[in-house]
Amino acid sequence: MKKIRNDDSVPTPHQEPALARHILMFSRALRRAGLQIGPGQVIDALAAVRTVGLQRRDDFYQALCAVLVSDPSRFRLFQQAFQVYFQDPRLLERLMALQLPAVSAALPDATADTAIRRLPQAAPRPDTMRHKDTPAAGERPSSWSHREVLRHKDFEQMTLAERREAKDLLRDDIEALKDIATRRFRPCAYGHRYDLRRSMQTIMRNNGQLIQLMRKRRIERPPVLVLICDISGSMSHYSRVFMHFAHALSTRNQTVLTFVFGTRLTNISHRLRDRDVDRALSQITHDVRDWHGGTRIAECLERFNKDWGRRVLAQNAIVILLSDGLERDTKSNLEFQMMRLRRSCRQLIWLNPVLRYAAFEPKADGIRKMLPHVDLFLPAHNVSSLTGLGRVLGEGARRLLNHNERRIAL
Repeated sequence: MKKIRNDDSVPTPHQEPALARHILMFSRALRRAGLQIGPGQVIDALAAVRTVGLQRRDDFYQALCAVLVSDPSRFRLFQQAFQVYFQDPRLLERLMALQLPAVSAALPDATADTAIRRLPQAAPRPDTMRHKDTPAAGERPSSWSHREVLRHKDFEQMTLAERREAKDLLRDDIEALKDIATRRFRPCAYGHRYDLRRSMQTIMRNNGQLIQLMRKRRIERPPVLVLICDISGSMSHYSRVFMHFAHALSTRNQTVLTFVFGTRLTNISHRLRDRDVDRALSQITHDVRDWHGGTRIAECLERFNKDWGRRVLAQNAIVILLSDGLERDTKSNLEFQMMRLRRSCRQLIWLNPVLRYAAFEPKADGIRKMLPHVDLFLPAHNVSSLTGLGRVLGEGARRLLNHNERRIAL
């Protein structure tokens, strides 16, 4: 099932015959395996797929499972059949005909387990799967291996079509950022700390008798994110995709403030609140005049620290800086501005596409000045590195909070 490129993610008219044929073939294979599937269920399965669309594999799987499986004991068999069939549409049908001719709906659990195990074990080699009725490559349901390759492919090496697909993949796979623990507490019966103040108040209300110690736990909330993106010429392949990443975060009830800089600093937070990503990026392109130009990292960070630092970093925000660190002005105060930025925020994360090289060494003057003042130094050259940022933020915030607690205790 290749991803459909339209607004509502439903099958296009020229893909309806191929989709109906593959659902029919899959239903026949399930019926040979022992599931009771009639023509009405096949029609309902096609209608369910039209409703949920073909954009996500999980939605497609759940739509077919909800319609074609009525017995909960057959869920495992359906799961294995789905995985095998949509790797190669001819595999399961031939496997059922050759290896599982006697499977019926009344099989005991042990026999069903044996049938499930034999599905992947009896898979023939790819050269034996060619058949005159095999659908063409353009009509065959995808095994999603292309999506896995695309997740780890460098943005700079992608074609224009792959880059458009990667942007949609980034929007689908991005995880909601985990709530992080703040320094404030709230009462909780199962908290991990004792609340001495409320405990003393309870004692006073009970005439000095200690009945139960009160507990409290930390308040958790989504982190405030400040994204600062380098849009110079050397970052052109990455800044455009990062804009889609910022837009996806901004439309998920997440407090996100986004700035871009090349030779000047521009606040584009209000533009990214538009639900239409194409319209938002068109407005940003119109507002920002220094796309694909030079870069003045120190000057732009100084402008951010003076004009925006106190306003957007007052809530102990997390700053994510996307830049290659190639500052041309060797006499700039880049190190001081990075130090000032780090002291103003909760955590400073630097995403650098140059880290895609295994032999990377911080030899550039700008990188050497910036690197000592960041908490995390991470790559940002593919979809996988950006979608995993939510997990990294949660883990990094917990480590930072524990470090601060130990430092206060000492």
